[in-house]
Amino acid sequence: MNRGVPEPDGSGARPGRFARVLARVRAGLRLYLAVALGSVIGGTLRWLASEALLHGLGPGFPWGTLFVNVTGSFAIGFYAAATGPDGRLFPGPAQRQFVMAGICGGYTTFSIFSLETIRLLEAGALRIAALNVAVSVTLWLVAVWAGFALATRLNRLRR
Repeated sequence: MNRGVPEPDGSGARPGRFARVLARVRAGLRLYLAVALGSVIGGTLRWLASEALLHGLGPGFPWGTLFVNVTGSFAIGFYAAATGPDGRLFPGPAQRQFVMAGICGGYTTFSIFSLETIRLLEAGALRIAALNVAVSVTLWLVAVWAGFALATRLNRLRR
Protein backbone atom coordinates (compact mmCIF):
# COMPACT_ATOMS: atom_id res chain seq x y z
CA MET A 1 0.00 0.00 0.00
CA ASN A 2 1.79 3.12 -1.17
CA ARG A 3 -0.78 5.76 -0.23
CA GLY A 4 -0.40 7.35 -3.67
CA VAL A 5 3.28 8.30 -3.32
CA PRO A 6 5.32 6.84 -6.20
CA GLU A 7 8.69 5.31 -5.41
CA PRO A 8 11.89 6.60 -7.08
CA ASP A 9 12.08 3.47 -9.24
CA GLY A 10 8.76 4.44 -10.81
CA SER A 11 7.01 1.26 -9.69
CA GLY A 12 4.70 3.00 -7.27
CA ALA A 13 5.36 0.23 -4.75
CA ARG A 14 6.99 0.85 -1.40
CA PRO A 15 9.69 -1.57 -0.34
CA GLY A 16 8.27 -4.15 1.98
CA ARG A 17 9.67 -5.58 5.15
CA PHE A 18 11.35 -8.37 3.21
CA ALA A 19 13.23 -5.88 1.02
CA ARG A 20 14.45 -3.97 4.08
CA VAL A 21 15.60 -7.17 5.76
CA LEU A 22 17.30 -8.30 2.56
CA ALA A 23 19.15 -4.97 2.32
CA ARG A 24 20.41 -5.37 5.91
CA VAL A 25 21.51 -8.94 5.22
CA ARG A 26 23.41 -7.85 2.12
CA ALA A 27 25.16 -5.08 4.05
CA GLY A 28 26.10 -7.58 6.75
CA LEU A 29 27.40 -10.06 4.18
CA ARG A 30 29.57 -7.36 2.58
CA LEU A 31 31.06 -6.65 5.99
CA TYR A 32 31.70 -10.36 6.70
CA LEU A 33 33.28 -10.84 3.30
CA ALA A 34 35.50 -7.79 3.79
CA VAL A 35 36.75 -9.14 7.13
CA ALA A 36 37.25 -12.63 5.69
CA LEU A 37 39.22 -11.37 2.69
CA GLY A 38 41.31 -9.13 4.94
CA SER A 39 42.02 -12.09 7.22
CA VAL A 40 43.27 -14.14 4.27
CA ILE A 41 45.62 -11.32 3.29
CA GLY A 42 46.78 -10.70 6.87
CA GLY A 43 47.31 -14.39 7.59
CA THR A 44 49.32 -14.84 4.41
CA LEU A 45 51.49 -11.83 5.22
CA ARG A 46 52.01 -13.17 8.76
CA TRP A 47 53.16 -16.54 7.47
CA LEU A 48 55.52 -14.96 4.93
CA ALA A 49 57.08 -12.64 7.50
CA SER A 50 57.42 -15.39 10.11
CA GLU A 51 59.01 -17.81 7.65
CA ALA A 52 61.43 -15.18 6.38
CA LEU A 53 62.58 -14.29 9.89
CA LEU A 54 62.77 -17.92 10.99
CA HIS A 55 65.07 -18.71 8.07
CA GLY A 56 67.02 -15.49 8.46
CA LEU A 57 67.49 -15.41 12.24
CA GLY A 58 66.93 -19.00 13.34
CA PRO A 59 64.59 -20.68 15.81
CA GLY A 60 66.12 -19.51 19.12
CA PHE A 61 63.65 -16.69 19.68
CA PRO A 62 60.19 -16.11 18.15
CA TRP A 63 61.35 -13.16 16.00
CA GLY A 64 58.60 -13.60 13.43
CA THR A 65 55.83 -13.37 16.00
CA LEU A 66 57.45 -10.35 17.63
CA PHE A 67 57.84 -8.65 14.24
CA VAL A 68 54.28 -9.18 13.05
CA ASN A 69 52.75 -8.16 16.35
CA VAL A 70 54.81 -4.95 16.54
CA THR A 71 54.19 -4.00 12.91
CA GLY A 72 50.54 -5.01 13.16
CA SER A 73 50.14 -2.92 16.32
CA PHE A 74 51.68 0.05 14.52
CA ALA A 75 49.42 -0.48 11.50
CA ILE A 76 46.20 -0.68 13.50
CA GLY A 77 47.14 2.38 15.58
CA PHE A 78 47.97 4.35 12.45
CA TYR A 79 44.84 3.29 10.60
CA ALA A 80 42.59 3.94 13.62
CA ALA A 81 43.83 7.53 13.85
CA ALA A 82 43.93 8.14 10.09
CA THR A 83 40.31 6.97 9.71
CA GLY A 84 38.97 8.40 12.96
CA PRO A 85 36.70 11.45 13.24
CA ASP A 86 39.64 13.85 12.75
CA GLY A 87 41.40 11.64 10.21
CA ARG A 88 42.41 12.25 6.62
CA LEU A 89 40.88 9.04 5.31
CA PHE A 90 37.15 8.40 5.15
CA PRO A 91 36.54 4.71 4.53
CA GLY A 92 33.16 3.09 4.79
CA PRO A 93 32.47 0.55 7.52
CA ALA A 94 33.38 -2.43 5.33
CA GLN A 95 36.74 -0.95 4.29
CA ARG A 96 37.59 -0.02 7.88
CA GLN A 97 36.77 -3.54 9.07
CA PHE A 98 38.63 -5.04 6.08
CA VAL A 99 41.81 -3.37 7.32
CA MET A 100 41.41 -3.41 11.11
CA ALA A 101 39.58 -6.65 11.88
CA GLY A 102 40.59 -8.48 8.71
CA ILE A 103 44.15 -7.62 7.73
CA CYS A 104 45.43 -6.55 11.16
CA GLY A 105 43.50 -9.30 12.95
CA GLY A 106 44.73 -11.95 10.53
CA TYR A 107 48.26 -10.57 10.58
CA THR A 108 48.87 -10.35 14.31
CA THR A 109 49.40 -13.54 16.24
CA PHE A 110 48.55 -13.25 19.88
CA SER A 111 47.44 -16.86 20.06
CA ILE A 112 50.71 -18.12 18.61
CA PHE A 113 52.60 -15.72 20.92
CA SER A 114 50.90 -17.38 23.88
CA LEU A 115 51.68 -20.86 22.59
CA GLU A 116 55.34 -20.01 21.92
CA THR A 117 55.67 -18.55 25.41
CA ILE A 118 54.20 -21.70 26.98
CA ARG A 119 56.55 -23.87 24.90
CA LEU A 120 59.53 -21.80 26.07
CA LEU A 121 58.39 -22.28 29.67
CA GLU A 122 57.91 -26.02 29.16
CA ALA A 123 61.41 -26.23 27.68
CA GLY A 124 62.79 -24.59 30.82
CA ALA A 125 63.74 -21.37 29.02
CA LEU A 126 62.27 -19.16 31.72
CA ARG A 127 64.42 -16.13 30.95
CA ILE A 128 63.68 -16.25 27.22
CA ALA A 129 59.95 -16.68 27.93
CA ALA A 130 59.97 -13.70 30.31
CA LEU A 131 61.99 -11.66 27.82
CA ASN A 132 59.52 -12.59 25.09
CA VAL A 133 56.56 -11.38 27.18
CA ALA A 134 58.24 -8.19 28.40
CA VAL A 135 59.69 -7.13 25.05
CA SER A 136 56.57 -8.09 23.10
CA VAL A 137 54.03 -6.29 25.26
CA THR A 138 56.24 -3.20 25.55
CA LEU A 139 56.90 -2.99 21.82
CA TRP A 140 53.25 -3.64 20.91
CA LEU A 141 52.11 -0.77 23.10
CA VAL A 142 54.85 1.53 21.80
CA ALA A 143 53.97 0.57 18.22
CA VAL A 144 50.25 1.28 18.65
CA TRP A 145 51.08 4.61 20.26
CA ALA A 146 53.59 5.47 17.50
CA GLY A 147 51.18 4.59 14.71
CA PHE A 148 48.38 6.55 16.32
CA ALA A 149 50.64 9.54 17.04
CA LEU A 150 52.03 9.61 13.50
CA ALA A 151 48.60 9.48 11.88
CA THR A 152 47.28 12.11 14.31
CA ARG A 153 50.17 14.39 13.34
CA LEU A 154 49.53 13.78 9.65
CA ASN A 155 45.86 14.56 10.19
CA ARG A 156 46.83 18.04 11.44
CA LEU A 157 48.77 18.91 8.28
CA ARG A 158 47.10 21.23 5.82
CA ARG A 159 44.90 19.42 3.37
